[in-house]
Amino acid sequence: MRCVIARFPFDLIKTEVQDVMKGVTPEPVTGESVLIGRRQYPVKQVGEIITGQDRRDFTAGEVTRALTRLGFECRPAAGAVPPTPVTPLEAASALLGDPPQS
Repeated sequence: MRCVIARFPFDLIKTEVQDVMKGVTPEPVTGESVLIGRRQYPVKQVGEIITGQDRRDFTAGEVTRALTRLGFECRPAAGAVPPTPVTPLEAASALLGDPPQS
């Protein structure tokens, strides 16, 4: 599959990405991650290895889109889950706390 990462075109194939990452030890995951085989890698680490570019040259989103299109399972950063919407009434109630039980 052809994709563009940091303004450079790459032809990526899922099996080739798996083969390249086979002997690589995953770094600790602190942001977005991708599941390759049974290992979870940071997206930026995978992007650096498969493109040969410096991590500062591309965004995690670019690599995430490419890997998702290849069929890999990508996960957002742990704190990136949007909070549930809160109505003004619920926000005011939370600020006041629970009423005393009688």
